[in-house]
Amino acid sequence: MRKETIIIALKNFGLTNKEVEVYILLAKKGPLKGTEIAKQIKRNRGQVYRILKNLQKKGFVEVTLEYPKRFVAVTFKKVLEIFAKSKRDELARIENSTKDLINDWERISKTHVEAPLEKFAVIEDNKKIYRKIAQMIEQTKNDFLAILSISDFVRAEQFGVFESAKSKPDLEFRVLTNLTKQNLKAFKLLRTVLKPEINVKARNPELGLSLFPRMIIKDNQEILVFVSSNKQSSKKKRDVCIHTNCESLVKAFTCVFDDLWRNSTNIEDKIIEIETGKPARKTLIIADEEVAKEKYSQIIGDAEKEIILMTSEKDLTKLIENKLPFKELAKRGIIIKIMAPITIENMEPAKLLLEYCEVRHIASTYLGTTIIDGKHMFQFKASLSNNTELGNLFSYKNAFYTNDLAYVKKMKDMLENIWRTAFQSSKVLNQQNRKFGVTIKTNLDTNRDLRKLPERLLSAAQTHGNITGGIGGEIIVEPPSRLNMPTLRILPLRFEHAHSKKGVNLLRIDLWLKTAQDEEFVPVAIVTDAGPKVIERSKMQFAGTPAGDNHISAKPQMLQVWNKGKSLFAGWTIPIPLLGSKYVLDPACIMFEAFGDEIHSTISYQLPSGYFMGIEFDGFQAFTTYIGPSWKYSGPGIYGTVGDFLLVIAKPEIT
Repeated sequence: MRKETIIIALKNFGLTNKEVEVYILLAKKGPLKGTEIAKQIKRNRGQVYRILKNLQKKGFVEVTLEYPKRFVAVTFKKVLEIFAKSKRDELARIENSTKDLINDWERISKTHVEAPLEKFAVIEDNKKIYRKIAQMIEQTKNDFLAILSISDFVRAEQFGVFESAKSKPDLEFRVLTNLTKQNLKAFKLLRTVLKPEINVKARNPELGLSLFPRMIIKDNQEILVFVSSNKQSSKKKRDVCIHTNCESLVKAFTCVFDDLWRNSTNIEDKIIEIETGKPARKTLIIADEEVAKEKYSQIIGDAEKEIILMTSEKDLTKLIENKLPFKELAKRGIIIKIMAPITIENMEPAKLLLEYCEVRHIASTYLGTTIIDGKHMFQFKASLSNNTELGNLFSYKNAFYTNDLAYVKKMKDMLENIWRTAFQSSKVLNQQNRKFGVTIKTNLDTNRDLRKLPERLLSAAQTHGNITGGIGGEIIVEPPSRLNMPTLRILPLRFEHAHSKKGVNLLRIDLWLKTAQDEEFVPVAIVTDAGPKVIERSKMQFAGTPAGDNHISAKPQMLQVWNKGKSLFAGWTIPIPLLGSKYVLDPACIMFEAFGDEIHSTISYQLPSGYFMGIEFDGFQAFTTYIGPSWKYSGPGIYGTVGDFLLVIAKPEIT
């Protein structure tokens, strides 16, 4: 196969020109470091690493476990197999849904070579109308669908409409009717007359019948639609109907009926609800967005005691924009508990909601849940796509609803448990006002540029070789109150050295403490698998802080920091003493997942030892999860970031 043909194939697989260039280079040269690739294709290292990350996501490149890591091209044969498999899977999905698709298509597009003449007829006078209904029943071969009131059915029986149906025991009648306490007795009498000769399945629409026309559909071929009002008294009522065999109208009304049928309650359950006063158990998927939104707003507005709501960070903002009546409900004494990830983007809406709701911070979720009064539950899925990130808006489409009390209680207990361990939003919002124990100057820039760091610091570090880089994260954790431990800031870092065969893992722990100046985060411990010389140098740099006297040497298997794509994992298997023996951070692990827009920043500060440090950060805000087995706790941090960094260190006498 010629190179040009391969390039065309790779582009068809979704690769860009730059990605094709790097993939072919790795295929020719074998495993290479990122710096080696940058030299070969004469591009800057940052651009090359972004290309490599994209190739990893697409399955064209793998990474070795050695250090420094090298990148290996997945064999072209394997790439072809993966691509072919994805196409086969896609074909299988289409084949599996072919029958349903054909049925749906035939419903909206079936045509006849010799179609009967489409016509309309207006029928007045009740006697003529019910004679027509009797004729339609007599001619029905497969399906007879009806949306009628109980009084309509009683009148139909009085006109002898159902006599012809008694000779068709195999014919199934699907009926939608509005059952109430007032007409229950009439319905029971009618059912006694019709059974067992007629096979009737009946349901009660969730939203009643007032919003929908009364109609009868025969075999998806004819329809009789009542156009007179359903609110006239039964004695004076004179109905007017339109009868048509217009195919498009029949199919449209059939779709209306099917949607109503799916979202209706079995008539037997409705009878129990009326007789006992207990709501009938309903569990359904509401496909129509507007219907779901209307039902959600109605039940929210009718709340009597409590609303518990778990949503995404973007939907927290939408709660205010959609003008749900939370403020009015709070004035009525309704307790409203809202759980969502609190980020920089939704900080202001969170503050507004705090004026009349309780708001707490949780990790992100793909499933939004609302429970009203412990009786009703809605669940909404995010609008998923191939590039979906956590935190996307939830959609009303295909909303899940249930009032099954046993199921709702289980879900309410689960949400209450999450609520107990969630962070009060005030703690999250206050993080923006906290100091970091050093003087920090931050400049946001869209370009990675070390020149943003102080020139004297940069030149001194370059002269003495004190520039390192790698990947890392930051998490702020509020320990469970029973531990009586201050707020923690944990920075797991993995340094990559150009002249080293392996990376260095480091874990820095800060505590929120009172100092002579104010409350601030103070470094109290550093755990690393670096060599003795690196540890001694770090002790000098952090002298004057509790961490200066608390450096812990760990074996590689005791401390791990590694990443995959935009996710980072950090874990340690040894207890870490903090402030002598006052506190101990037991073995635990942390997971970071990036979200939102990329953040570029440069930071410079001076430690109490006099050492100057500069950091260039290129990363994202992150959803974080702290898992501490000994704490019997697993929950989100109240702040998190993850990304690449370059660290510059210079001695006081040099600067």
